[in-house]
Amino acid sequence: MQKRFSPKLHLKKGDKVVVIAGANKGATGEILEMIPEKNRAVVDNVNIVKKHTKPMGENPGGINEVPAPIHLSNLMLIDPKSGEPTRVGRKEVDGKLVRYSKKSGEIIK
Repeated sequence: MQKRFSPKLHLKKGDKVVVIAGANKGATGEILEMIPEKNRAVVDNVNIVKKHTKPMGENPGGINEVPAPIHLSNLMLIDPKSGEPTRVGRKEVDGKLVRYSKKSGEIIK
């Protein structure tokens, strides 16, 4: 079955987030990559797993530690003003739809 629409995501690449649930609860980091098809994001220094790689070319191979994707429902944006987790809202400013922090009301860049 095919999806009819994709929901608007509240987070973007480069946002500072905190993990609110799971094994990494309380950890903070920056979003490195978004995977909207699976509603997941790769966050810097969160959900670290060991990845075994074969030697290929100049890559020596071995066991590397890399961040694995985490579900978006377990992440919350950090308020740019207070530094606390906040929900994200959308409003129109000068004819453009912008994201804003529900806690402080500040516009998120």
